[in-house]
Amino acid sequence: MTASTDISHASDGTRAIIFGPMAALGGSFLLTWSVALANRFLGFATSSSILVFGAVAFSIAAAISAFIGIRYIRRVEQLSRSDSLTLLPNRRALHSDIQHEYRQGHEVALAMIDLDGFKLINDHYGHFVGDAAIRECAEIFKQVSDGEARVYRLGGDEYAMMIGGPVAGTLLEGVCRRIIERLAKPVQVEDRRLTLGASMGLARHSPREEVASSELLRRADIAMYASKRGGKMRCTWFSSSFDKSREQLREMNDELREALARNEFRLNYQPLVDSHSRRIVAVECLLRWERPDGKHVGPNIFIPVAEESGLINSIGLWVLRKACFDALAWDDITLSVNISAAQLRNPEFPIQLGHILEETGFDPERLELEITETCLVLEPVVAERSLAVVRRFGVKISLDDFGTGYASIGFLRQFRFEKLKLDRSLVVQASEDEGSRAMMLSSITVARAMKMAVTAEGVETEEQAAMVRAAGCDQIQGWLYFKAMPAEDIAQHLGKPTGLPNLSRNRNEKVA
Repeated sequence: MTASTDISHASDGTRAIIFGPMAALGGSFLLTWSVALANRFLGFATSSSILVFGAVAFSIAAAISAFIGIRYIRRVEQLSRSDSLTLLPNRRALHSDIQHEYRQGHEVALAMIDLDGFKLINDHYGHFVGDAAIRECAEIFKQVSDGEARVYRLGGDEYAMMIGGPVAGTLLEGVCRRIIERLAKPVQVEDRRLTLGASMGLARHSPREEVASSELLRRADIAMYASKRGGKMRCTWFSSSFDKSREQLREMNDELREALARNEFRLNYQPLVDSHSRRIVAVECLLRWERPDGKHVGPNIFIPVAEESGLINSIGLWVLRKACFDALAWDDITLSVNISAAQLRNPEFPIQLGHILEETGFDPERLELEITETCLVLEPVVAERSLAVVRRFGVKISLDDFGTGYASIGFLRQFRFEKLKLDRSLVVQASEDEGSRAMMLSSITVARAMKMAVTAEGVETEEQAAMVRAAGCDQIQGWLYFKAMPAEDIAQHLGKPTGLPNLSRNRNEKVA
């Protein structure tokens, strides 16, 4: 039965519950009146007999009316507990079922499911295909759970599953892992094969606890967002530490907004040198947060918070604008700026970048945007679309942290890059291990074949510098030559070969 059929039946039921009793009672009255009128002329019954007949007819009509009313009230109640698109039980039904399990004294395990990449499908193919994908996923969840768990749709691309009884948590986790495994394959929707994933959060209630159904949903929801932050396509059990962490994230988000308003962020720049001439050919922009209390907060801590809250878009635009203004004075030196996955997902980003280039007058051919593999793997269609617009400005794209993720040759062919940056970990391992050195050499060979420049990051020793230079790297970046420095210190190092290595660098200091 489709959703439209279900709604049609509901409409028929509304008419029946209104007109059915009217017809039954009206019919009994009309029949009794007709018998009484006929008796006046034919005299076939006494008045008392006709009254008895009328009472019986009215009772039958009342019984029919009651039957119709009860039947359709149950139908309306059923509809109020169902989702019209998938016909799955809805949020109201879920709360009712959880409370029923509570009354039975059962353990209850609940999973909240949010589809990964659904917004992209809606934006790309339209809501008709999006609705079809919602229905198809509902069928997949029912098939995979195979009666072990009850499946619900809560709205949008959010579902829930619930199991009550002994070892409910173990059973539900098994179902969740089977769903993740199933969604690792494309989902057939109409004539399309769509890539969808699922992030899941799990929470359980034992009979010894006093936890409202709404609280159980909240816990599962928080765990689901933890799965999303952890990389999606996974299931995570709720932990009480999540609440504390969530509160800390909320506080830091407020502090970040104040920091942006109070101009507490600073930019440092770490030079990249030509591997042969040892002259500075580029600088990488690095963001720093100096709080009023003197505490320095690392980007690895505050950037994920800004990404989750959406504040990264405002911070990222501030970084781009400030860096372009700073780099105007550095002649032909390339400016390299890191772009987060959240910025690349923002469809307005290319337009905003164009406005900044126009506002600052910075030459787009001197600008290089560094992105990581994660930016591209999670939402490749959106990323590819944004990068195509950015390249039309003349801006170059660099793949950062290569060697730490899952980029392959096919991946490098799909997304064109002007530069490949070998991660510090690969450089360090290559100086110590033959296998890692072979991996580094093969990566450089592939980059060369694809006409990409290569930069080695995190070079700390002369031995490493000699190794990456011999391997064919065009540029070297690391503590050996320069640490990150304020904009006003860059000019004094330009136009001349780098002298002695930067041995004064504190090796325990981390550069983001």
